[in-house]
Amino acid sequence: MKKVGLTFPEISLLAGTRAVMGGGLALLFADRLNNRQRKAAGWALFLVGVISTIPLGRLVLDRRGCWHQDELKKSR
Repeated sequence: MKKVGLTFPEISLLAGTRAVMGGGLALLFADRLNNRQRKAAGWALFLVGVISTIPLGRLVLDRRGCWHQDELKKSR
């Protein structure tokens, strides 16, 4: 298993995106708001969590050495 060195702010961002995505999913399954409000808020939070995860995931994979530009060029 490879080790990846992440700073505390990077770990906080990763945890925050998970929390936002989880909050969105919770709203999608909750009954506190009316159906339209709940779906709008739930999908918004879920999508923000997913979209913000993409660059953070790439950061982690870059640090692991999975996505080097040289390797990408060789595979083309």
